[in-house]
Amino acid sequence: MGILMFLLVGLMAGFLAGKIMKGGGFGLIGNLVVGVVGAVVGGFTFGLFGFHSTGMLGGLLTATGGAVILLFIIGLIKK
Repeated sequence: MGILMFLLVGLMAGFLAGKIMKGGGFGLIGNLVVGVVGAVVGGFTFGLFGFHSTGMLGGLLTATGGAVILLFIIGLIKK
């Protein structure tokens, strides 16, 4: 059940990050990948600053923040 929740949070985070960064999203699989990678990036980045998330909402916020950072970096590389 834990991996299913992780993937669900990743999917939601990828969708939210796509909306925040003014994108139309990347489809189901693309949003899932962006959200899951964003969760790793967010956990690492926020951990460096001493922030730790708890619960599903905290995980969603961390994953969304990481996904936004990831999309920002991808946007810089594409230009």
